[in-house]
Amino acid sequence: MVATHITASDGTRIHYEDQGQGRPLVLIHGWTFSGRFFDRNVPALAEHARVVTVDLRGHGDSDKPKHGYRIARLAKDLYDLLEALDLHEVTVLGWSLGCPVIWSYLELFGTHRLAAAVFTEQTPRQYYAVDWKYAHAQCFDDASLAALQAQVAANPTGQDPQQVATIMLTEPTADERELFLAEMAKCPPFARNAVMGEHTRADWRDLLPTLDLPTLVLVARQDKVFDWRGPAWVGEHVPNARTVFFEDSSHALFLDEAEKFNQVVAEFHTSIRSRS
Repeated sequence: MVATHITASDGTRIHYEDQGQGRPLVLIHGWTFSGRFFDRNVPALAEHARVVTVDLRGHGDSDKPKHGYRIARLAKDLYDLLEALDLHEVTVLGWSLGCPVIWSYLELFGTHRLAAAVFTEQTPRQYYAVDWKYAHAQCFDDASLAALQAQVAANPTGQDPQQVATIMLTEPTADERELFLAEMAKCPPFARNAVMGEHTRADWRDLLPTLDLPTLVLVARQDKVFDWRGPAWVGEHVPNARTVFFEDSSHALFLDEAEKFNQVVAEFHTSIRSRS
């Protein structure tokens, strides 16, 4: 395994880890997390692909600048990573926040360097609206977002143990729990609040029907973060997407049902034919 950094266009160092061989599979984590949350998955996936895990700016072992926490900038960081590593025909997989990073990439850069996408457990809109009821359980309007940001500012890591419990239906091992909390502690409060403020107000429903690449959507029936019908909406509205349901998972379905996740993603990845 190779662990190193690339330098984004604004000088920010973005950490990534690289394992396996073959057509690339890039994994993008969720809010406050890091690439290490995919530790249960990378060895199995690396038997079928060159697996690259990335830490978003402000997260994990990437730099923590005081700027650049808009989704479009995170998408540009992904672009800079693919360019720096000269990756082609990539399957890009986003979990939670990782999904809008990919949606923004597709909106800005089209399918440049991409062959396929996997969207894991993310609703296209996190706020309630007259025409949208599948909101985030905690951040569903401006008032609830402000309350979360106040909690983060007062006690940056205070919510982390509960968040780990929320994203999993099963129990992590003691070592995993220690690792997860240590990785989350690397994300400073200004980055947490800036990303969530940008991310939670977005609405991607207009973009999804325009996407034009092979797509797999993974949905957890027992997610404690989103009503499962929100992430399922993605699969219903991306043209020709395939949706797979995980019946015994919460938000981190790749941890709760790791074996199924690894099999489904590997089969999808290896089924994709070159777009060139």
